[in-house]
Amino acid sequence: MKETRQSGIMQTVGLPRGERVQHKPAKKSPSSPQLWDLQIAVIVARDDDGERLVRELQRLRCSIKHIWPMPPQIPAQFDVVFCALSVDLPQRLPWIPGEPAAALVVVDCGEGPLDLDLLHNCAAHGILHYPTTQRSVEAALSLARGHFLYEKRLRGRIEKLDESLRTMRSVERAKSLLIRIKDMTEEEAYNYLRKQAMERRVTIGAVAKAVVDSFELLS
Repeated sequence: MKETRQSGIMQTVGLPRGERVQHKPAKKSPSSPQLWDLQIAVIVARDDDGERLVRELQRLRCSIKHIWPMPPQIPAQFDVVFCALSVDLPQRLPWIPGEPAAALVVVDCGEGPLDLDLLHNCAAHGILHYPTTQRSVEAALSLARGHFLYEKRLRGRIEKLDESLRTMRSVERAKSLLIRIKDMTEEEAYNYLRKQAMERRVTIGAVAKAVVDSFELLS
């Protein structure tokens, strides 16, 4: 197959009729842009395996801080923490289970049987086994980061639902007080709260809470 140029038009000759030129796909970036510039703490021994893990994370364009020995409390100001699995790791975590401040990837050095109970108590977002590979490091980082962000979104939704429930309870309590004290109907009480909220440019929940707090103070 060869190419010829006639009158400014590129033509391909030597191909059987009906076949098309197969172009090689463009090379992809060495890592996902979503992983670039992540702030990562690597809390593992400074041995060959630990240095290799650091190099693989640097290859992914992450910002790395290698910390060893393991501090009494795991730092929480990073996006992701790769930390060696130890029997006291759950006690070193600065957050309560279910509310992590960073994505956690525990690193298993492969010595002895894996303690599944310990792994569960760490509530990690991923696990990485030595010896590491380019694929295993990238996969562990991507999954851990994704799981952490997913949990964060869920917690945000739960907090909004809790706030909605608190507002509903306050509104119902305020309505019952207005019905009893001002001899209003339920609809009139709700419209009163709504009007007050619009005039004061606040939420109806804030007005309802003020009504309830005022009643409890006076009583």
